[in-house]
Amino acid sequence: MTQIDFMGKRRIAYAVSIILAVVALGALTFKGLNLGLDFTGGTQVEVRYQNAPQLDQVRERLEEGDFGNFSVQTFGANTDILVRLQQSFDEGVGTQVVDALRSAGNSVELVRAEYVGAQVGDQLRDQSGLGMLIALGVVALYVAFRFQYKFALGALISLGHDVVILLGFFALLGLDFDLTVLAAVLAVIGYSLNDTIIVYDRIRENIRRSQSNDLVKIFNEAINQTLSRTLSTSGTTLLVLLALFFLGGDMIHNFSLALIVGVVLGTFSSIYVAAAMLLLVHLEREDLIPAQKENAVDDEAP
Repeated sequence: MTQIDFMGKRRIAYAVSIILAVVALGALTFKGLNLGLDFTGGTQVEVRYQNAPQLDQVRERLEEGDFGNFSVQTFGANTDILVRLQQSFDEGVGTQVVDALRSAGNSVELVRAEYVGAQVGDQLRDQSGLGMLIALGVVALYVAFRFQYKFALGALISLGHDVVILLGFFALLGLDFDLTVLAAVLAVIGYSLNDTIIVYDRIRENIRRSQSNDLVKIFNEAINQTLSRTLSTSGTTLLVLLALFFLGGDMIHNFSLALIVGVVLGTFSSIYVAAAMLLLVHLEREDLIPAQKENAVDDEAP
């Protein structure tokens, strides 16, 4: 079994987490998320090329045509291009996009142009936000009931840590945040929680079996015992996500990227946020092992 001193480096990890969280909150505050058409509404134009184009060239043509706030991605075949514009729909917008793309002498055909409303996105955003709060509340109750309330506090802070940094990552880079990315954020919460519960379960088991009060040593042993499982799970998951990122096409590019970042954050936080937080809240053996009552005195003689 490996013997890595994870808890000995927890203060460095605290500093890294705080810096990442501050940068993420700053990006969310001053830049905000680059919401996609699912949330803002706009126009969606699908065009078909005779030969597969370079997406960078397509973007350059649209910039030259003074189309602002747009996104370009392949749609199905590599000759089908989907252009999303954050502007109101009019009858001629499809023709304008095609004319801009034909300026380079390419053979481009308009397939469809339609308006995408934001109402569904708004409803899902509100419902998903409420659902996330309810889920976090249920998680806190579950962890507190199964372990102890200090474990619940660590789990909630760990989940909040992952979500805030992941959202800040998208805000900082200006990446499109649509419903697929929102689904990835929810999936990251589930992944991170699962990893945290496994570490917590081993910590609780080791505390109950050990006669030592050295919690740092107990935590290190528990994390090292679950390390092979954690690396196997996160490693195989990352292999699949990297395949989706590089081979899955533009439609799921940001979705897979969000999951890649989330898996890394979840693995990190299960050790250096969820577990290390128990030391900050002064977890003790007595919190998990109730004190035994003293033997009753002998009955008085009649």
